Amino acid sequence: MSFEKRIVVTGGAGFIGSHVVRKLVLNYPNYQIINVDVLTYAGNLENLVDIDQKANYVFEKVDICDQEGISNVFAKYNVNGIIHLAAESHVDRSISDPLAFIQTNIVGTANLLNCAVAFWRNDFTDKRFYHVSTDEVYGSLGDEGFFLESTPYDPKSPYSASKASSDHLVRAFGHTYGLPIVISNCSNNYGPNQFPEKLIPLFISNIVAKKDLPVYGKGENVRDWLYVEDHAEAIDLIYHNGENQETYNIGGENEWSNINLIKLLCTEMDSVLNRESGENEELISYVKDRAGHDFRYAIDCSKIKHELGWSPKTRFEEGLIKTIKWYLSNSEWVENIKSGEYQAYYKAQYESR
Repeated sequence: MSFEKRIVVTGGAGFIGSHVVRKLVLNYPNYQIINVDVLTYAGNLENLVDIDQKANYVFEKVDICDQEGISNVFAKYNVNGIIHLAAESHVDRSISDPLAFIQTNIVGTANLLNCAVAFWRNDFTDKRFYHVSTDEVYGSLGDEGFFLESTPYDPKSPYSASKASSDHLVRAFGHTYGLPIVISNCSNNYGPNQFPEKLIPLFISNIVAKKDLPVYGKGENVRDWLYVEDHAEAIDLIYHNGENQETYNIGGENEWSNINLIKLLCTEMDSVLNRESGENEELISYVKDRAGHDFRYAIDCSKIKHELGWSPKTRFEEGLIKTIKWYLSNSEWVENIKSGEYQAYYKAQYESR
């Protein structure tokens, strides 16, 4: 079968990646979507069981740091597009194991860029290298202001520093080799299929089990929350219509302090689980703040709105209810993904504080 485009999605078995893969497979039957994932603890092929038999979908278990493996994927499928999502992404893990983040996020990205330049051999017609990054590269905001695409980089954690480094590499390859690149920087994602080390699925799971809800510091840190399906829609749009060598910020326009978010989650789950009002809030406990904890992230997404016509569709309260219901309806998925490694990590991260 001949395909119009042959797009590699790295990290396609992960949280955001699986939503992107699904959208592309279903929306573009004339594209071949190659899911490249090494299946670390957060990669899960169960995320894609609904589309894994589609004729335009294929999975390759390859580490993005494996030069020969990535080269083989380029050659086998005659790849003409990359959407690069594979990354170590949890700040807490980056503090305890920074070298893993440097390896995957910096060396892995450099390997992909080098392979793209080598295989496309300066014939960049109809080619695109799309790098998906984070708002954390911009550092931390005070009570006011927003991150713009022009905001100077000021990463504060090993995670955000590794992503900032990968962004710089992507731009450097675009400038030096003429590689047609595009970058997006997004705010905190939430929704179905997120690994339960992240705040919302972790706390949903803990509330169900009536376990403590460990809140860093006083819970005053503020994040902008983006529903994952809205993000996948933006990625689709940027891949097809974004300008080469440009950056687009993708925000949810849903700012919440951690403690207010957690209290809302507790209230919604009181109702869903038929518990007494306020019962779940009693599970909240306060733990020592995270090292170098950024105070506030907030994105100005005017550029993608005005240039590409995208805006977030999902109100936070609506997205949160959808997320809660998904996790409660997919308890088997949650249990399957909670490996022994995750249990050991959770104990070291929270129960020892």
